[in-house]
Amino acid sequence: MNLFTSDRERRLWRWTLAVVMAIYSTLGLARILAGALRDRGLLDGVFVFGMLLIIAAIVTQALKTRAGGAEIGVALGVVAVYLMLFARMAIPEERTHLIEYSVVAVFIFEALKERMSQGHRVPVPALLAVFVTALIGVLDECIQAFLPSRVFDPRDILFNVLAGLMAVTASVALGWARRRGNQKASD
Repeated sequence: MNLFTSDRERRLWRWTLAVVMAIYSTLGLARILAGALRDRGLLDGVFVFGMLLIIAAIVTQALKTRAGGAEIGVALGVVAVYLMLFARMAIPEERTHLIEYSVVAVFIFEALKERMSQGHRVPVPALLAVFVTALIGVLDECIQAFLPSRVFDPRDILFNVLAGLMAVTASVALGWARRRGNQKASD
């Protein structure tokens, strides 16, 4: 019996694992790294650079799929929501939760959708993706409880869940806009 239904699903789960491992591998170093970047005045610049890379990836994907008006409108709305949230978050380290767990949630959601498209039953993939992302975030915080340089913070769990919820909601909305645009083009 094969664990994955397709090569795409396998790749998505591998990317999910790679991102989660990257998140967990920085647990002991995150505070040290953030402090070093902050001392050199680079923390905000590194964060902005990371955001620009994500935006470049999104724009590249949008150009590849020739997004329609509804899809562009939804995408701009999603970007606006993320930017407003980032602007309101005073601590740059908290912003990273939104990026990290948004990426994890989207990979999980896409993997579940791929599994479903291959004929397997996946109950409410969007909710399941948010739930699994939340569990990964809870485990992240539980690990931190045992690290001397870190603390267990329930607010971080909330940020992780919020990130997963926002990312999956954005993905669902973009999918709806894409289907709507394709439907109008075929009429």
